[in-house]
Amino acid sequence: MGAKLKTYLQDPFLNTLYSEIRQAGAIRSISVDLTHQCNLRCIGCYYFSESMDQHPAPEDEAAFDAFIEREKRRGTNFVTVVGGEPTLVLGRLKKIYDNFWMNVATNGLIRIPYDGFENMPIGIAVWGDHDTDRWLRGGNRVDVFERALKNYKDDPRAFWYYTVAPGMAHEIETVVDQCIDNGNYVLFNYYCDITGQGGVLDPAYGFAEVQDTINRMIDKYPDRILTTSYLSYVITTGRLYDQQWGYEVCTSISSDNPVNAARIANGHLYNPHFRAYNADLETTRRCCTGVDRDCSVCYDTWEHFSWIMLNMKKHLRSRQEFTNWLTTMYLFYFINRILDFDTGIERLPEIHRRVGRYAIAAEAVPA
Repeated sequence: MGAKLKTYLQDPFLNTLYSEIRQAGAIRSISVDLTHQCNLRCIGCYYFSESMDQHPAPEDEAAFDAFIEREKRRGTNFVTVVGGEPTLVLGRLKKIYDNFWMNVATNGLIRIPYDGFENMPIGIAVWGDHDTDRWLRGGNRVDVFERALKNYKDDPRAFWYYTVAPGMAHEIETVVDQCIDNGNYVLFNYYCDITGQGGVLDPAYGFAEVQDTINRMIDKYPDRILTTSYLSYVITTGRLYDQQWGYEVCTSISSDNPVNAARIANGHLYNPHFRAYNADLETTRRCCTGVDRDCSVCYDTWEHFSWIMLNMKKHLRSRQEFTNWLTTMYLFYFINRILDFDTGIERLPEIHRRVGRYAIAAEAVPA
């Protein structure tokens, strides 16, 4: 392994990415539900579908402060902030920002102020063009996408966490155009039909057209799309060499939770530091986005980032495979501003060029 790695790192570009990641150091991460409350009820939201709001956040601010100090002593240095809707508790969001590397997922209805949050990575949800997003997130009343566009116009912190449904590839370019015209970036996520809506939301529809359209968006906006073709391919196919995505290989499980004992013992890699904290800040659930649901139809981008990142050894068979792994690592580090974001954006077109295109064989659309 060492000899191959040394050979690959003779490439100056790859060596620069690798060296900067090594210098930044290892990530010891957790996810935290900052609140159990939300100002939306989205169709297909894992949080309320699995009753995660049954663990209410403590009202006592001292309890929240104690949680931060406890995690710092445990060695945590990175927090993914979810919920609920984190902008409902901006004071607590500020405390996370002041103490850890972090990112936050928000529905975009409430703007996170710039002052005091100047370098915060903000992932703004959008689930389709205005009509689709209004249907899935706005209760057929509220144009959440439009409000979020106004809230984050030309905001350098903002990237759109665009959750694409399998049968909605035809909307991708329109949505991406609006996000880019708004002065922001785009990171793709992929819809999980938790509530069984079926049709264009059904994973059986297949992601081949979605993958192809994302590749075209990378070509169109190589300095704005924060997803590589390789990352998208792994997520939408659920394939990583000899592994097929599912609970048995997911690396983002709560290591302290007894429900994961058999998973930890099965020999597949996992992050031993990671915990997915419920909003009570005491209990943990099985993984980031699940309690009991079928992980094989989870297409969450952050969890797949981790799956790739922890499986470095699988990617050492060739320079191209190492490039796929290394650029995934680097994307995660600079998107989350562990490394300099502006430098990462300057390198993004070269990253896309080096990774190239991955395609999915055409899949049958369900009747």
